[in-house]
Amino acid sequence: MHPRAGTPALPEDLIDTDAVVGAYYDLIPDVHDPAQQVVFGTSGHRGSSLDAAFNEAHIIAITTAIVEYRRSQGTDGPLFLGRDTHALSLPAWQTALEVLAAADVEVHVDARNGFTPTPAVSHAILLHNGAGTAQGVRTVGGAAGAGATGGTGLADGIVVTPSHNPPRDGGFKYNPPHGGPAGSDATGWIADRANELLRSGLAGARRVSLEQALAAPTTRKHDFMSAYVADLPNVLDIDLIRASGVRIGADPLGGAAVEYWGEIAERHGLDLTVVNPAVDPRWAFMTLDWDGKIRMDCSSPSAMASLVEGMRPAADGTTAFDVATGNDADADRHGIVTPDGGLMNPNHYLAVAISYLYGGARPGWAPDAAIGKTLVSSALIDRVAADLGRRLLEVPVGFKWFVPGLLDGSVGFGGEESAGASFLRHDGTVWTTDKDGILLALLAGEITARTGRSPSQLHAELVERHGQSWYARVDAPATREQKAALGSLRPEQVTASTLAGEEITGRLVEAPGNGAPIGGLKVTTANAWFAARPSGTEDVYKVYAESFVSQEHLTQVQAAAQELVTQTLAG
Repeated sequence: MHPRAGTPALPEDLIDTDAVVGAYYDLIPDVHDPAQQVVFGTSGHRGSSLDAAFNEAHIIAITTAIVEYRRSQGTDGPLFLGRDTHALSLPAWQTALEVLAAADVEVHVDARNGFTPTPAVSHAILLHNGAGTAQGVRTVGGAAGAGATGGTGLADGIVVTPSHNPPRDGGFKYNPPHGGPAGSDATGWIADRANELLRSGLAGARRVSLEQALAAPTTRKHDFMSAYVADLPNVLDIDLIRASGVRIGADPLGGAAVEYWGEIAERHGLDLTVVNPAVDPRWAFMTLDWDGKIRMDCSSPSAMASLVEGMRPAADGTTAFDVATGNDADADRHGIVTPDGGLMNPNHYLAVAISYLYGGARPGWAPDAAIGKTLVSSALIDRVAADLGRRLLEVPVGFKWFVPGLLDGSVGFGGEESAGASFLRHDGTVWTTDKDGILLALLAGEITARTGRSPSQLHAELVERHGQSWYARVDAPATREQKAALGSLRPEQVTASTLAGEEITGRLVEAPGNGAPIGGLKVTTANAWFAARPSGTEDVYKVYAESFVSQEHLTQVQAAAQELVTQTLAG
C-alpha cells in the first residue's frame, strides 16, 4: 500500500493533458515492439499515448479493421459510437468517426455531444436489434429487419474508454450485434488485421476530415441518455424507490455517468443527489489508489475514500444518504457505500444482489434462470445459489461469457468479482449484455427500499447463514513469457493432495459452467480455493484466494498458490 493511498491528489500527481493529447498525434508506434502493437485484452485495447501504445495510428488501424470485420459478418446497420471522459477519448473518438465516415458506415453519435456510458451503448445496440419486441434480439442476419438492399440491418458499437485506468491511458472496445464485449474470435481477428495495417504503414486505410465526418449524411444524432433513462422502470422498481424516499448519493467519479445521474433523479423524481458533478481529465479531485496512482476504481477503498468519508454518521447518528454509489469512467462498474458498512466488498454486494433478486423480487424471471458468476468470484455466491435451489453458471473471467444467457433469459444475473454485473428486465428479457454500474447502483436503492435494511446488513445475514469468508487478490509483475506459461498450467502440475490442510476436491483449467479454458488454474477444497491467471490487460499475474476457515487459513492458501506459481514461472 502506497503511503499516500486514500489521500487527495497533489499537483505533481496530475497528468499534463496537452502532453498526453499531443503524444497521441505525434508519436508513431514501433510495429516491432510488442508493447506498442494492438492487443485486445478482456476489455479492448488499452495503453497510453506517452508510451506509443495508444496513438492515432492505432485507432486508424483498429477502426479500419472493425469496418472490415463487420462487413465480413454482414453487419450493415448503424454503429453506435460512445466515449468517456479520459483525455484521449475525444481525439480517438474523432479519429474513429473520420474512418467510419470514409467507409460510409452509418454512425450514431450522442445527440448532446456528451459522454456515453458503456451500458447505454449496449442498451442502444440491443434496442435496435430487437430487445423488447416479440421476436427478441437478433444477432445474426435473417429475413426480419432486412434492409432494402437485403442486408441484415444489425447494429453494433464502439466505446472509447480505458474504464477505470489512470488519466494518462486510452481505451477502445468493440461490441458486436449481441451488445456485449466482443469475443476472442472477433478481437483476435481485429487485432491481427490492425497490426497488419500498422506494419504496412496503414496502406489502404481511408479517412476524411473531422468536418466532413461530422457533416456526413451517415453521421446521425442519437439520444442515448433519454432512451436509457426512460427504460429504467422496466428493469428496476423505480416506483418503490421513489415512494420509499430512499436518499441516494451518486458519485460519477468524473466519468461518463455524470449527466445520467441528474437525468435519472429529475425524470423519475428520486431523492438522488449527484455528490460530485465535476469532470476533469486530470481527475484532480480524486484520492489516490492503493499504489499511489489516480485510478477511478469504484471498488477500491482508497479511490473511494472521499465518498466513504462523506457517509460517516454525524454526532447525532444521521447520515447524508441511506446509500451512496460510485462508478468508474465508463460506468460499467459499481461501488456501494452504506452508513453501517462503508464501501462494500464487490463480492459481498454481488451475493446480496443475487439473494434479493432470486429470492422473490423478480417473479417474471424463468424459474430455471441461472446465476452467473466468474470462477474467481466468492464461493459465498455458490452457497447462496445452493440455498436458493438455483443453477450456478461458473465461467472464466470476462463478462462476454454471460452474453448468451442474458440474451435468451437462461441467465438472470451475471456478475464479476471486479464489481461488474447486469441482470434481466422484470419480464425476463435482456436489459444489457455489458456491465451496468448505474443499474447495480440503483438496485442498492431498491434493496434498501424493499427490505428496510442496507445491503451491508443483508450481507451480514448471509454470513450468519452461510459462514464468513476471507477473500483476497494479489497481483505481481510478470513478463509476457511468464504470463503464457501461467496461462497454460495443467491440472497434473498440482501434485499435492491437500491445500492448507484440506483435501483437494478440484483442479480446474476449464470453467464448470461452459467448459471454456480459464487461462490459468483453479484449485478447490471444501472450505477454500485459489485461482492463478495472467492479466489480460497488464503485465502482471493475479492470484485469487478465499477461505471459509480464517484469515490465517487464507494466508496458508495464498502461500501454497504462490509456491505453485513460482515453480511454474521458474520452469
